[in-house]
Amino acid sequence: MGGADLRKATPEEQYDELTRASVDLHVADDFRSKLRRSYETGKPLVVKTGFDPSRPDLHLGHTLLLTRMRRFQDFGHQVVFLIGDFTGMIGDPSGKNVTRPPLSKEEIAGNARTYREQVFKVLDEKATVVRFNSEWLAPLGAEGLIRLASRYPVARMLERDDFKTRFREGRSIAIHEFLYPLLQGYDSVALKADVELGATDQLFNLLVGRQLMKEYGLEPQVIITGPILEGLDAHLMDGKIVGEKMSKSLDNYVGIDEPPDQIFGKLMSISDDLMWRYYELLSSKSLAGVQALRLAVESGKKHPKQAKADFAREMVVRFCGAAAAEKAAADFERRFARKEIRAEELPLVQVDLGAQNQLFLTQVIAKAKLAGSSSEARRLIVQGGVKLNQEKVSDPRAQVGAGEYLLQVGKLRAARVRVR
Repeated sequence: MGGADLRKATPEEQYDELTRASVDLHVADDFRSKLRRSYETGKPLVVKTGFDPSRPDLHLGHTLLLTRMRRFQDFGHQVVFLIGDFTGMIGDPSGKNVTRPPLSKEEIAGNARTYREQVFKVLDEKATVVRFNSEWLAPLGAEGLIRLASRYPVARMLERDDFKTRFREGRSIAIHEFLYPLLQGYDSVALKADVELGATDQLFNLLVGRQLMKEYGLEPQVIITGPILEGLDAHLMDGKIVGEKMSKSLDNYVGIDEPPDQIFGKLMSISDDLMWRYYELLSSKSLAGVQALRLAVESGKKHPKQAKADFAREMVVRFCGAAAAEKAAADFERRFARKEIRAEELPLVQVDLGAQNQLFLTQVIAKAKLAGSSSEARRLIVQGGVKLNQEKVSDPRAQVGAGEYLLQVGKLRAARVRVR
């Protein structure tokens, strides 16, 4: 990347876009200074983001960090996607009140492969440097690890909230957990990072990196953290978006590997207020562009449904491609806005009866993956959210035998189910 890439926007314009929707910024003046120097010299900033390969299946909430990384790429800076294959064997205790079990080398390798397959749905693969921290941490050896540990006091380590709580309550803290922030900090030394990105619950670890860089005579990195994304069911209360974080266990998520029509449909289900939150955090639109769009909606020049459809389409393009996005948008309009469902276009799911003559419908729904569990399926039936062959089901103990059925669960999920 050359100087021309770095001069697509002024340092101040870059600052506004790169810090949008951030939670922590250490230190703003340092960041402005780094951006000005990069702009003037044409030398890109080295932007580091570390991922422990412990969660291989990513949802929209995980892409907040990737989206900020992509903004740095779009301005011409050098993004390093760091896979913590060495630190993954320790397990980051951030936000945990118990010692987290380490991953095996086999688990780390498998999860790392999945990460690499998924992250380039957001990042520019050609402009991304992928590194593994075992490159410099494994050669440290016992002597190097002791020298590293001598550079950070135990008293400072115990200032971290989770360590402080566990120490006060007499619960176990293993020595190796103290090593995690040190090793993550040493990653920044090895990479000579200008900027490190992370979630807000990582702030302590990122600050350790900033301090260690000073200890090693390097210019300290700038730290930018982002928020945790609220799930699809979040809503506005007293002028603030409130709700549980996006999570698969809460079934309020959008998986980036989900089919295009599901991604589109789920995003069309969010509230208008949550839509603006998602625009700010996830859209590639500039802040000025988002503000202009919001003004158009609030003034009545554009319908909020269209703004929401534009956002849903953008996300499907990002994860599945433009053709899939257009088809998903057209299918949504036909199926949900016009109340049309074409059974022949729905996926066919096989559910085995086993040794039984009939299955509870709740079991069928769960086995067909139209709900996360039988208990969730039961709740949906009680709430009037399940249709069998286009007839609403009201009995949570309803059973079905062998045959083919059109099963609709909620507003967004439907399938042909063959019970045999």
